[in-house]
Amino acid sequence: MTGQVGRQSRKLPPGNRQLTKEQIWRRITKASFAVLSYVTPNGEPRSSGVVYAAAHGRLYVAVAPDSWKALHIPATDQVAVTVPVRRGGLLAQLFPIPPATISFHARAVVHPTGRPDIASVSSELAALVPAERMAECRIVEIFPEGNFLTYGIGTSLLEMRTPDRARSRVPVG
Repeated sequence: MTGQVGRQSRKLPPGNRQLTKEQIWRRITKASFAVLSYVTPNGEPRSSGVVYAAAHGRLYVAVAPDSWKALHIPATDQVAVTVPVRRGGLLAQLFPIPPATISFHARAVVHPTGRPDIASVSSELAALVPAERMAECRIVEIFPEGNFLTYGIGTSLLEMRTPDRARSRVPVG
């Protein structure tokens, strides 16, 4: 019995159960970089960093028409996204502080070149691609589904050291 006294007796309540989808979307909208993961038609996992814009509960990524993302995502229409959220302010300059993260799975649609007219959706989306390249790029429209899985969002740096306090699950819808 003495061997069980330690970790099991120190169960800590989750630190951020009160997060809302609106708070998560605010964080996603403020960021602009994410890791986009998908599976090739041969079942091989791939991921790459992307710059995105968020609007209307969706993410938008501009890709080259012959890129692996443009060619492979339509095979399953499923992706996973992780948005790193920088933390630490001044402390981050002195110590290696990992970012907080927001992860989710999503359905993705790769639009044909020249569509949709992203300038009409949002000025932030139009800023993704120079106007002269807009006609030749493809837009990946990402629709989050299920839950946002967060780590370190709404918690202090010290609480990030305790997974039970740093983790949260927030419904997308």
